[in-house]
Amino acid sequence: MSTSHALRPPRPARAPRPSRLRRSLGRRLTRAVTGLLVVLVLLVLAGVVYERVASAGAADRFPAPGVLVDVGTTSLHLQVTPGPAGAPVVVLVAGSGETSLSWRDVPAGLADVATVVSYDRAGTGWSEPATTSRTGEHIVAELHDALMAAGLDGPYVLVGHSMGGLFSRLFAERYPDEVTGLVLVDARPEDDAARTAPILEAEGFAGNPPVWLLSALTETGVMRLFAGTLLAGSVDPEDQDRFVDVVADPEFFRVRQEEADLVGSTEDAVRGQDLGGLPLVVVARGVAQDYAAAGLSTEAGQEVEAIWQDGQRRLLDLSSASRLVVAAESGHLVMRDQPEVVVEAVRDVVAELR
Repeated sequence: MSTSHALRPPRPARAPRPSRLRRSLGRRLTRAVTGLLVVLVLLVLAGVVYERVASAGAADRFPAPGVLVDVGTTSLHLQVTPGPAGAPVVVLVAGSGETSLSWRDVPAGLADVATVVSYDRAGTGWSEPATTSRTGEHIVAELHDALMAAGLDGPYVLVGHSMGGLFSRLFAERYPDEVTGLVLVDARPEDDAARTAPILEAEGFAGNPPVWLLSALTETGVMRLFAGTLLAGSVDPEDQDRFVDVVADPEFFRVRQEEADLVGSTEDAVRGQDLGGLPLVVVARGVAQDYAAAGLSTEAGQEVEAIWQDGQRRLLDLSSASRLVVAAESGHLVMRDQPEVVVEAVRDVVAELR
């Protein structure tokens, strides 16, 4: 037999070349990533459309309970509860991230002894956006201009909660002849941030979520869809729809952050303040904050709370006519937890003016 016609064994199959395999995997990965991006973009667009449709008519669902007052640089929303003729004007100044809604039943509890004004700072609630930097000086000047424009020329009893306490103190500093009393409701002392910063830094405390994230959650409808989860503990369930429709927008989150960033200038303006014999009531919370929920250790939380409580007692040094009231069953939002404590404190100050 001729060897030229002998059967040859089949050639083994060639293994895919590494370069060809890499190209194939790369194409598959690219298609997968592209598909995910397309889905993500579609979800975002759907969320934006959903939010715009759902928010349409918000002004009809939750109309402003007060009036807009032009102060030149913006217009502020003032809600006025009339009191007896000749009675002092009680001005309620909300804390950071709070609005006129925060005072709940307090105005009604004071209507028989004073005219009560709650308001929204520029860029929050029903007020128009802010057009100037959110320094305490601008905030206080806008409030004073709004009161003048509304024909509410005092005398004033300022009631400030949290950061609103700093703004109330600055108001008293800038317009001393128009302020006849002050109530500080679990108000922020001017040195609190400096005293707690080392503790928070050691704990890796990140603070509030960034403005861009909160704005994105709002504009894509996520805040509305998951309000019960995202707002739990900070906004009561019955107020969440109104918060989403009226309060939560990019301008609100921007203003809140800017107020916090610039509050140091307000602290400097009132540091060493002497109110003489101005009637002053300091209302301090009796229930500590839930620091564990913010990621702080038990020890760090206790240190931060002790500094806050010490700061409340130091506020008594502002006036020779001061006294401390502890809201035993309240956390930071005393006007929500025990509004009667705030009402009684204000009534006591008003009574001293008679």
